[in-house]
Amino acid sequence: MPMNVILLERVPKLGQMGDVVKVKPGFARNFLLPQKKALRATKDNITYFESQRKVLEAQNLERKSEAEAVGEKMKELKVTLIRQASEALQLYGSVSSRDIADATGVAGVKIERGQVELDRPIKSLGAHKIKVHLHPEVAIEITAIIARSPDEAEFLAKGGTLVAENERAALEAAETAQRAADQAAALFEAKAAKDAEAAAAGEEAPAEEK
Repeated sequence: MPMNVILLERVPKLGQMGDVVKVKPGFARNFLLPQKKALRATKDNITYFESQRKVLEAQNLERKSEAEAVGEKMKELKVTLIRQASEALQLYGSVSSRDIADATGVAGVKIERGQVELDRPIKSLGAHKIKVHLHPEVAIEITAIIARSPDEAEFLAKGGTLVAENERAALEAAETAQRAADQAAALFEAKAAKDAEAAAAGEEAPAEEK
């Protein structure tokens, strides 16, 4: 049976501060209530919220301003994670939201794993765009560079793209075939031109004999 709660801050896809919304009891007990993002929407709690609304809004505005300042410092932030992977660029394992948070901490910015928006663990090498929520109303994007070596990470950071060995072999085979086709076309054109010259010379020869 749904539970009514009053939100103490904006919650994505749910509502704004002060909204009374229906949620699943498990979501409320395991996330909203312990994280102090909401209160049970009892008569006493609603009265308490209304008496504290201005204070809560001021606190929220201050936290938002702080988050925006941190967001400015994190613009274009790139964090590097070195991992083992196959020739097909697939990781032997995966990179989780905790890994991203830890790497961001190493880069000098402390965030919690819950602030990292990751629908599923990352399982491939490359430069991945990751959304980080610094505040319910402030989100930024950072880049997680997952590579097999520091050199490979530097290559990716500069905009390089990794190619899997099977794809590389296919590309090389296609390039070889294209070169062979180009050479064959060039030889054919040269022979055609030579034959045309010979034919023209043959037509002029009788006129010269006279």
